[in-house]
Amino acid sequence: MRLVPREAEKLALHNAGFLAQKRLARGLRLNYTEAVALIAAQILEFVRDGDKTVTCLMDLGKQLLGRRQVLPAVPYLLHTVQVEGTFVDGTKLITVHDPISLDDGNMELALHGSFLPVPSPEKFSGGDVEDYPGEIHYSSGRIVLNLHRRALTLKVVNKADRPVQIGSHYHFIEANPYLVFDRERAYGMRLNIIAGTAVRFEPGDAKNVTLVSIGGHKVIRGGNGIANGPIDSSQINEVMQKVNANNFGHEDYPDAREGFIGDGPFDCTVDREKYASIYGPTTGDKIRLGDTNLFAEIEKDFAVYGDECIFGGGKVLRDGMGQATGYPESSCLDTVITNAVVIDYTGIYKADIGIKGGLIVAIGKGGNPDVMDGVHSNMIVGVNTEVIASEGMIVTAGGIDCHVHFICPQLAEEAIASGITTLVGGGTGPAHGTCATTCTPAPSQMKLMLQSTDQLPINMGFTGKGNTAKPEGLAEIVKAGAMGLKLHEDWGSTPAAIDNCLSVAEDFDIQVNIHTDTLNESGCVEHTIAAFKDRAIHTYHSEGAGGGHAPDIIKVCGVKNVLPSSTNPTRPFTTNTVDEHLDMLMVCHHLDKNIPEDVAFAESRIRAETIAAEDILHDMGAISIISSDSQAMGRIGEVITRTWQTANKMKVQRGRLHGSGESDTAQDNDNFRIRRYIAKYTINPAIVNGFSDFVGSVEVCASLITEKKVLYICSLFTEELKLENASLCCIYLKIVLSKKKEIVYFDIPDVC
Repeated sequence: MRLVPREAEKLALHNAGFLAQKRLARGLRLNYTEAVALIAAQILEFVRDGDKTVTCLMDLGKQLLGRRQVLPAVPYLLHTVQVEGTFVDGTKLITVHDPISLDDGNMELALHGSFLPVPSPEKFSGGDVEDYPGEIHYSSGRIVLNLHRRALTLKVVNKADRPVQIGSHYHFIEANPYLVFDRERAYGMRLNIIAGTAVRFEPGDAKNVTLVSIGGHKVIRGGNGIANGPIDSSQINEVMQKVNANNFGHEDYPDAREGFIGDGPFDCTVDREKYASIYGPTTGDKIRLGDTNLFAEIEKDFAVYGDECIFGGGKVLRDGMGQATGYPESSCLDTVITNAVVIDYTGIYKADIGIKGGLIVAIGKGGNPDVMDGVHSNMIVGVNTEVIASEGMIVTAGGIDCHVHFICPQLAEEAIASGITTLVGGGTGPAHGTCATTCTPAPSQMKLMLQSTDQLPINMGFTGKGNTAKPEGLAEIVKAGAMGLKLHEDWGSTPAAIDNCLSVAEDFDIQVNIHTDTLNESGCVEHTIAAFKDRAIHTYHSEGAGGGHAPDIIKVCGVKNVLPSSTNPTRPFTTNTVDEHLDMLMVCHHLDKNIPEDVAFAESRIRAETIAAEDILHDMGAISIISSDSQAMGRIGEVITRTWQTANKMKVQRGRLHGSGESDTAQDNDNFRIRRYIAKYTINPAIVNGFSDFVGSVEVCASLITEKKVLYICSLFTEELKLENASLCCIYLKIVLSKKKEIVYFDIPDVC
């Protein structure tokens, strides 16, 4: 058919659009993806008809669907649809703004060309909702920009025959020569407006503008080179000589008013909703996480109001303004992530993130220290700096799934698409042992797995098989590259094998993961616990539906040396949770439905009571990890979503969760619960598997990977100490020391 790649992709778009049409025709309200697909696909059909213009289609796209034809959240999520179509005069871009703006769409247009029946309007019900995904509850009060800086008001006249637009951080004395104003008074000043905005002077315009002194080291660079260098009142005569010599418009303005920001007349204030629309929410604002009932409150914003970093045409991060001039590459960031809302086990805050050499070198305020206040010494934005704009976005550590059956390489794509960037597990591919257990048994297989996954853009760690009562064979697999050992009941998780495996692991300082004995063949849960001999061990699916001593494996969650985790098929306990499990288990573990003992074995693992209890134990912090058990009952792409489903269910069921020492009315947010749950797929599995020095949190000295718009930020900590009172987690918490070597302590049971 001689299709170019974009045409092949449009076939997938057409299929999605036609599916959406079929659902619409039977009276279903469309979700976000369906709405986008239908609008885009129909626009392309109208383009193919050949009788409509771009402008006509931009208007037509807003008529296809109404609020009653889509799910309640869609109008709040779908702001723009863009699609390219081939007109008679070439390929053109059609942009539909606010595509869901009517109460009812035109069903005949929406189904045009599909030959599907047009549903009656009565089939669709519902409308606006009070709660919507990602909504922000703003704190009270207005934000004052450039507080306490010197300010003055000047008259400016544009004598050019063209418009002139001056950005917030442009050195005003350097402005267009055709602008006439008192340049002597403007020395060391810039516009007192919202950072990243501008003032436009049309030809002949005369405006009064308020200027404020620049911040930081007060050094002028760039522009027209009129006042190059540190601000120095003794140099004003020399500067004015350059102004006159270069025919820059200047006129004394003796009526200029002077004062300070905060006095009232000179203040530039902005309401919090407008501020958030530009830079994202700030201190005291609360964000609804997705469509849950969880609200994250910004605890601290490292921005200096009025000196925010923002990139784009006429914005802040330009030469001599937000971008520093004259700094060597060694002093500047490689990349700065601007205005990111960070949600991490360490806290919830807003900051710029500085990256150098692939590592996070600082978190705080980035920019140009010559003109901005509060710029971190390791966060200078210079000519060698790239920008990732994160206004209105949330940055977290990349997710970690520490229970993965490596059956096929497609796992990696599914993981990355969901926000998972580190995988721990075992296997050799689509073998029966791999489908049931996360073990890579032989050194040759370990070599092949390491080689075959080199090209996948994701971190991967492999565990060897640990099921043997003698040490022979275990050292070989560890030396071949195993980062840990796995004990699985399908290979025989006997007390002798457990004891031996833990002994070898202690010799090599690696982790042991265990899937205990559902059969209770060699003993019950207490006998397995005794075999641990107070040594640290990670117990997979500690509730038991994924396998383990029936019916009371959940008891391990109270053992101090046990690091318990869950797998996501039982997260959270809902209407259909139990019903899917029996057949799923029979397939995964190579059981025969014609053998009564196999069926009894499977049924003994599925218990509604312990699955319900698992929810509560997660909310208490007694279970500290959620993983997938991918393709061997679990779903690798749903680790993160099911974690937050559990958190949301627990808020509905148990109310707001408070930290140690907090009263019931201490905080009107869910920060404590959010920090607890994000730790379940970031820092906690990183600590348990021994690589928290490199991944698991948003902290200084970290690797960063961006893939499919998923920010993957991992950390390298500099010090380690053992904390007391960690009975529920029994872990070593790595922390970052400040320059003053002051230690910040976390209550581990609360955090985990």
